[in-house]
Amino acid sequence: MRTDLPFATLSCAGTILGILIPLSAAAQSPPVDAQAKVPVKQVVLFSSGVGYFEHFGSVKDSSSTILRFKTDQINDILKSLVLEDMDGGKVSAVTYPSQGPLARTLKSFQIDLTTNPPLADLLNQLRGAQVTVTRGQGAGPVEGTVLGVEKQQRTIGDKDHPQLTDVWVLNLVGDSGIQPVELAQVSDVKIADPELRKELAAALTALSQARDKDKKPIEIHFTGQGERRVRIGYVVETPVWKTSYRLILPGAAAAVGAEPDALQKRVARDEKPSQGSLQGWAIVENQTDSDWKDVQLSLVSGRPISFIQDLYQPLYVPRPLVQPELYASLRPQTYEGGVEEKDAARMELQERIATGAAPPPSQMPMGRAGGFGGGGGFGAEGLARRDTALSVALNPTSSIASIASAAKVGELFQYTVGSVTIARQQSAMLPIVNDSVQVAKLSIYNPNVLSGHPLLGARIKNTSGKFLLQGPITVLQGGSYAGDASIEDLPPGQERLISFGIDQEVTVHASENTQTSTLLTGKIVKGVLELTYKQLFSQDYTSEDKAESPRSLLIEAPRHPGWELIEPVKPLEATDALYRFEGKLEAHKPVKLTVREQRVDLQRIEILPMDTFSIAAWGKSGQIPQNVRDALAKAGQLKSAMTDSERQIHERQQTIAQISQEQTRIRENMKAVNAASAYYKRLLQELDDQETQIQDLHAKVQELQKKLDQQRKELEDYLAELSVG
Repeated sequence: MRTDLPFATLSCAGTILGILIPLSAAAQSPPVDAQAKVPVKQVVLFSSGVGYFEHFGSVKDSSSTILRFKTDQINDILKSLVLEDMDGGKVSAVTYPSQGPLARTLKSFQIDLTTNPPLADLLNQLRGAQVTVTRGQGAGPVEGTVLGVEKQQRTIGDKDHPQLTDVWVLNLVGDSGIQPVELAQVSDVKIADPELRKELAAALTALSQARDKDKKPIEIHFTGQGERRVRIGYVVETPVWKTSYRLILPGAAAAVGAEPDALQKRVARDEKPSQGSLQGWAIVENQTDSDWKDVQLSLVSGRPISFIQDLYQPLYVPRPLVQPELYASLRPQTYEGGVEEKDAARMELQERIATGAAPPPSQMPMGRAGGFGGGGGFGAEGLARRDTALSVALNPTSSIASIASAAKVGELFQYTVGSVTIARQQSAMLPIVNDSVQVAKLSIYNPNVLSGHPLLGARIKNTSGKFLLQGPITVLQGGSYAGDASIEDLPPGQERLISFGIDQEVTVHASENTQTSTLLTGKIVKGVLELTYKQLFSQDYTSEDKAESPRSLLIEAPRHPGWELIEPVKPLEATDALYRFEGKLEAHKPVKLTVREQRVDLQRIEILPMDTFSIAAWGKSGQIPQNVRDALAKAGQLKSAMTDSERQIHERQQTIAQISQEQTRIRENMKAVNAASAYYKRLLQELDDQETQIQDLHAKVQELQKKLDQQRKELEDYLAELSVG
């Protein structure tokens, strides 16, 4: 029968596992210290995405407790763990499994399991160790010292069809000499040395722990006498706790059976602040591996700085290999570490208006959808009670009370809820706000959100005395759904705008904006003409209330950086990007709002390079003072004289060029005629006359150039000290 290495490896697996199982169990058994359970009793969740957890319980004598964490939480534990033995005991140690690279860990044992070695390789690593080998088929055990494992070839098959196969042979050294044992016949191998057995068991334990990468135990050891109270605190990453709100606007309740249009008209239109109700729910998630039972839960609004540093992974400094002087072709290199710098992005809280949403659906009284109970009918009395109940608007605040106490803690704000129970991997909604807030209902128009209509909205002033974390708001009016809104962080005493629907009863038309530029004045400073312009930006907004009731309208107009608002004189409020103007609309009476901004610009023009036409044009501008125009007129005269000299120079230079061209023609003709002929002599005389004319022209050009230089100097001197206006 043909056997190969995999079979030999499997044949010994049961024996080796039989030896290792009790050793592994002993390695994983609880330590000498008694195990104490210290449950979590306080949880503080921050809106920055971290949480502080505190365990409280009791231990007796020298005890330990084990907390289990996800692998990616260990760095936070090592960075933030705080411990206290409250009654005279001490914390002796905190132990946890190493996060060293598995290959490095396995190589640290006497038996290396890094490469998943087969049985032959394992036995080769045991060279020199005393073992007992049990063979199958009734053969007796063989004891000896492992000399090594070698591969031999055997012939198998019948004599007519012989085949060669590889056979692994274990060589043992005994009292009688070397005894080979084929691995295919081995059914059991026992290692005599207990230290080697422990090393092999420890390597297998490391492999087992490496498979469980998601959970790591942290064991905390306490030493002392008697029963004592202990506390354990730490910070780990947690889901950000969130808030959602219900805003109940003031106004008449909706009657059962009212038409949707009538309900739509009941949305508040008055501009005066009144008392509304704000209900806030905290959404909390227990993503830990511990149940929260009767814990004190604190929810903190604030953003303390928190970061992760890799403390769990062992760090090894790479060391250079230094060759002996004989092989000194490579020298140790010096490596300098780099630091990457990043700019922290500045975060600013600013007011914003929710983007346009679809019109609110037809509003049905809440409570009409769905029935009471599962089967059977109601008697006349029961039906009457039901109809009576449905005729009254649902009051979402009557049965809900805030279970959180609120207080300012330094620069942060904290909600605290006592006795909270949330099972692990479960979430909960907890009422933390149920207060009256100041609400002024209004319509909000922004042309960049919706061009033809404003949004139904409200101005909320936080009079609750609590810090309201950002979140969505469901707006209710008269017991009916009115729309959804969103709000940014709102500290106590501050105001925010919200919008929750489209106001289809108000139209707003924003005209095409106009921008004009007007010259205001001018002056001359050391030869530079400084012109002052006024830029004017104008935008008209025409609004009309097509309903029967008045309402407040807030218009958001774009604000241009560097521009000054001149009409209206003062906005209701302003942000970096826009102005807000608020006014009252009467029914069926169009109202026009004109927004004007201006900017004053300064233009500087050097007079010396200007041409006479430009100087004359600015000198005739009525917006420029008379003394400035007079100075420009004189500068124009000086510039005109220079221009005339330049013209004369140019004319004479053109004449010289024409004469030079004619001389070239004459010289060519002279080459073709006899030097003794009369024609030749006449041509020669013409050349002589032209040379005399050219000399006169050059003299005149030089004279004009001197005159031009003098005129330029006169203009430069005049402008250098010229400052009028």
